[in-house]
Amino acid sequence: MIDSMTAKRIDKKEALELLGKGDLLDLGERADKIRQGLHPEEVVTFIVDRNINYTNVCLNKCRFCAFYRDRSAPDAYVLTKDQLFDKIVETIDQGGTQILIQGGLHPDLDIHYYVDMLRSIKKRFDIDVHGFSPPEITYIAERSDLTVRETLEVLGEAGLDSVPGGGAEILSDRVREQLSPKKIRTAEWLKVMEEAHGLGMRTTATMMFGSVETEMDIIEHLDAIRGLQDRTGGFTAFIPWSFQSLNTEIAKSAGKKSRSKGSFDQSTGVDYLKILAVSRIYLDNIRNLQASWVTQGLKMAQVALRFGANDFGSTMIEENVVRAAGVSYRVTKEDIIEAIRASGFSPAQRNTKYHIIKRF
Repeated sequence: MIDSMTAKRIDKKEALELLGKGDLLDLGERADKIRQGLHPEEVVTFIVDRNINYTNVCLNKCRFCAFYRDRSAPDAYVLTKDQLFDKIVETIDQGGTQILIQGGLHPDLDIHYYVDMLRSIKKRFDIDVHGFSPPEITYIAERSDLTVRETLEVLGEAGLDSVPGGGAEILSDRVREQLSPKKIRTAEWLKVMEEAHGLGMRTTATMMFGSVETEMDIIEHLDAIRGLQDRTGGFTAFIPWSFQSLNTEIAKSAGKKSRSKGSFDQSTGVDYLKILAVSRIYLDNIRNLQASWVTQGLKMAQVALRFGANDFGSTMIEENVVRAAGVSYRVTKEDIIEAIRASGFSPAQRNTKYHIIKRF
């Protein structure tokens, strides 16, 4: 697949030029034309699901995360099965077809916990499980003396349908050393995704920008995703979203010193739209690009539909991680449908694999 405006694939140098010096509206127009070529029917999709965080205990203690807790913290938790099932029942009652299950790296949980969780869900409910980001998969594998592939096979047999792109942040080990020194490195994140694709599992890819990365780091991230997609074709969508700083260690540290090169600089709406457009132009082999109303709000998500995005993401019946960082946009299914219509598109509900299941 190639950029329909240039009739050739752009390289990293060209992408960096676009991100650094490209005119915002020109980038939007270019990305929108690519979207039109990929999705000429002018349909914008969304999914009804819930983000269930089964535990907030995490050994990684990433500096950008306001959600994690130590095991001894008074508000540390692991969901009971009854709590988990109640959340799934509520999701299905609202027309949900997917649950996104993610959590911290809890030292007391091993693969038997995850297998039991998945089997219990699948025994009771007809719902897609989009779960366990690459850091979780890698941690489960290490705790269980299994390879990543073996771990994915075991989880897949128990009921895991697809893998979310969480834990990517910026795929640059220099950046990862600053943000999350205990978290898996770039090669390990990519390995989990490649192994999942090799088993026939579909996954998403994400990028969290606006912390300590450079523009070149962003392009290197996009290039890593594009390169893997060239080999496997397993990514269904790409979701860029902006770093939310409130209550995070990195923000507190920055507040204690004067701003200097390398300290975080939270991104603007213009940054978001430029990165979204460049992502659409560069990722010529990924069909779907998701707007992030969760971090940007409903109005900016509508604008994103003219900057390359063709998917409105999830209704997010529940979301905890971004909310812990001080951002709490909430929308209903009806809000999303109306926002898509008001933007000049036809709304449609999809499933995990981006198959349309209902039009509005």
